[in-house]
Amino acid sequence: MEKVTDKIINAGVNDREITLFEGQYHLEKGMAYNSYVILDEKPAIMDTVDPRGTAEWLSNVEQALAGREPVYLVIHHMEPDHAGSIRELLSRYPSLQIVTSAMALMMMKQFLEEDLAKGALIVKEGDTLALGEHTLHFVSAPMVHWPEVMVSYEESEKAVFSADGFGKFGTRDADEDWTCEARRYYFNICGKYGMQVQALLKKLSGLDVSVICPLHGPVLTENLDFYIGKYDIWSRYEAEDKGIFIAYASIHGNTEEAALRLKEMLEEAGAEKVAVSNLCVDDIHEAVEDAFRYDRLVLASSSYDAGLFPPMENFLRLLKAKNYQKRTAALIENGSWAPSAGRVMKELLSGMPQLTLLEPMVTIKSAVKPETIAELEALAKTLVKS
Repeated sequence: MEKVTDKIINAGVNDREITLFEGQYHLEKGMAYNSYVILDEKPAIMDTVDPRGTAEWLSNVEQALAGREPVYLVIHHMEPDHAGSIRELLSRYPSLQIVTSAMALMMMKQFLEEDLAKGALIVKEGDTLALGEHTLHFVSAPMVHWPEVMVSYEESEKAVFSADGFGKFGTRDADEDWTCEARRYYFNICGKYGMQVQALLKKLSGLDVSVICPLHGPVLTENLDFYIGKYDIWSRYEAEDKGIFIAYASIHGNTEEAALRLKEMLEEAGAEKVAVSNLCVDDIHEAVEDAFRYDRLVLASSSYDAGLFPPMENFLRLLKAKNYQKRTAALIENGSWAPSAGRVMKELLSGMPQLTLLEPMVTIKSAVKPETIAELEALAKTLVKS
């Protein structure tokens, strides 16, 4: 539990045991589930937490309220990691009135077998809720990252309760740079919905904001232009940094050799930054993050079953699902008798908007040979100039 302002308390919990979020995202430093208590004439609880942290959270809420009875439970987002403790909270405070969007209420009835939301107050864009000295202004934020999502702005504290927006992987007190894990979180969870994030940023731009209270990660209180600027770049699908990301998938090590040789050549040729990922063993979601971070991408893959080696195919399909675009890409394929990786990679890249594919593609026949080295050197020069 931590104090955000004199009247806003983060009663959320740090889950230090979880290692896999949403069944797919690897966590090295746990996860934070934030829930806020606004102390006023009519105290309000802003969202709940994942069932993994219910008991600790309820204790935090009780401590924050210091004997007072809450009046409202505001639900911004119905995903279970934020709405998974509604039943337990209402059991403790049965007179609570739920405040939420119409679509969230529909989802609540789907998640919960009882009609716990009977008498709920349905709010929409532009509605307000007076708590006393504090007033919440509700803003619709569909597909950031579910369709029912709202955010709210409290005018006296100049605080935005941003739901999943501006969240990150890791506990609130994780000793790490915000940007890296916030970027991995953003592109893998919200990355498909850049247009919707841009719409929300436009709405928030007209507000005087001093603090951002996300449902994951730390509360943001300083240098807010930095965080908002990152979200603006990410949601416009612009490259964050000049650099080249090499993603490779190698069966017997020969494609890997080509990828690593290219890395050395790029660095010798003066590339700003070269990052590399082995798609067979590295975290695929971190690879997605790096693909979006840099302005150039190299894909190196073995052929497989007259198609594409599955680790590379999975990576490209995931990039496509996250709306990858506005980049320059180059291809390296390997095949011992009928190279097919390049053809399939081109097919998967073809539907990605504003993607420039450099030619010619480098083709390896089994192992790296002197002619392969010459082609890689030419590719390195082209990439550095592009």
